[in-house]
Amino acid sequence: MATTVGKEGDIEGLVVDLISLEHDAIAAYESSIEKLSDTALSSQIAEFRADHLQHLEVLQEMARELSIEAPTSGDAKEWLTTGKIALANLAGDAAILKAMKTNEDDTVTAYERASQHPDAIAKSRGFFDKALADERRHREWMDRTASAL
Repeated sequence: MATTVGKEGDIEGLVVDLISLEHDAIAAYESSIEKLSDTALSSQIAEFRADHLQHLEVLQEMARELSIEAPTSGDAKEWLTTGKIALANLAGDAAILKAMKTNEDDTVTAYERASQHPDAIAKSRGFFDKALADERRHREWMDRTASAL
């Protein structure tokens, strides 16, 4: 399912939607860590989850600076992101990583758009660019690793 995050008309809406997206991503990572049979893969996924937790912290700080209420959980999309992982679990580790890669496609798209958002100031744009680099790294690892399994 393609994301619409990054198409918001204002920075406040963008930050709220990115926070929800990060909550969804963290839930998918937690589900993957539990389901992967290879502990080395789980360990790497846990490291990527830490990146998402850091992104969430920065976004929550942005919400405070903008005086907006930050979501405390994901949205309905969390069911989709974790559901893909549950179904992929039936087919093994490679399928789980492929499902996670599709989730990363959405986060990459969201941060690409966020980094170009007209309301983003230099500080927020710098964070969006860093998060985008993290998401691209996660996606590339998942794609490469799933193909090698």
